[in-house]
Amino acid sequence: MSSGSGKKPSTRLVAAGRRQEWTGSVVNPPVWRGSTHLYADSADLRRGRPNRDGEFYYGRRGSPTQWALADALTGLEPGAAGTLLFPSGVAAIAGSLLAVLNSGDVLLMTDNAYEPSRTMARSLLDPLGIETRFFDPLDVQGFASHFCDRTKAVLLESPGSLTMEICDVPALTAVAREKGAISLIDNTWASPLGFPALQQGCDVSIMSLTKHVGGHSDLMMGSVAATTTVYNRLRLTSQALGQVVSPDDAALALRGLRTLSLRLERETVSAIAIAEWLSRRPEVARVLCPMLPDSPGHDLWRRDFTGGCGLFSFVLRGSEEQARARFIDSLELFGIGYSWGGYESLVIPFEAGRIRTAMAAPGGLGVRLSIGLEDPADLIADLEQAFAAMERA
Repeated sequence: MSSGSGKKPSTRLVAAGRRQEWTGSVVNPPVWRGSTHLYADSADLRRGRPNRDGEFYYGRRGSPTQWALADALTGLEPGAAGTLLFPSGVAAIAGSLLAVLNSGDVLLMTDNAYEPSRTMARSLLDPLGIETRFFDPLDVQGFASHFCDRTKAVLLESPGSLTMEICDVPALTAVAREKGAISLIDNTWASPLGFPALQQGCDVSIMSLTKHVGGHSDLMMGSVAATTTVYNRLRLTSQALGQVVSPDDAALALRGLRTLSLRLERETVSAIAIAEWLSRRPEVARVLCPMLPDSPGHDLWRRDFTGGCGLFSFVLRGSEEQARARFIDSLELFGIGYSWGGYESLVIPFEAGRIRTAMAAPGGLGVRLSIGLEDPADLIADLEQAFAAMERA
């Protein structure tokens, strides 16, 4: 069954990865468990197998369950030569950076990057002799000035996972390409359904499949889709690091993939309704949600994105951490947890702002919400009672 690149996203999601040679007479690819792949005879062993999906070699290179997931994800990412699977989103980021950087190189990292990416720069890349320099993701005019002859890669994230700033990805990647640097992006927020990152100029598109693709908070996995120019480098580095995912988890991710479009649509509609409601609350200083018409970056979101998701933030008016704690602790429908993109709503506190560069808007006590599949009216009622509890000393 072909994924049909000309079809609409929902249709492609249903068909993606379901090749006849992997599914046989059933709808879904079976779960192929097994480390050892057998050869017919000594001559077969000597001939070996090509280093590509669909060729049995050894369990670490995958089997039909993992290949079907990788194939499905490749079909959703226009311009991708292939997709690699990793045991987590952080592993996908680390594997990608290690593939494109060497000792002495410089990495430019957006200053609104995911915290584990920042930690990676300090604890993994720096000891290897790879320097990381942070830049203001909104300063397109000044971006070229950050490059030097050792700059080999740029790591983007749009929107930023806490500040929710949308950067001009096509403009930034055009500069990187001119300077001979590889552009990577953490594209978990919108997924390729909402932001075709490779078409927008990136060379590498990274996702935490733990989030939207899994969708049910019951697996951890990451993926990396890349253009032809860098895909083989990524593949060989991944294999050298021994990266492999469980076929059981791959089957769960394939299951989640089928409803991805529906869940993203529902979460986005709910998130916009809740963000609009929050923007009218006296307790809220500002809402950080690029999907709102009056939000900074909304024009770029309208230009470059075809969808959103349920993740956004807001900043409380005032600076009492105890009040924020009362608000969060009073929520009944929002779990307190770092993940997002599952069917359940979540909340975490954070300090609004960047680490190295200044934001245009002032900082403050932030709250990040991940809107799940609950009825938005119930979530709004829960937020309302939590605001009331916050005001009670």
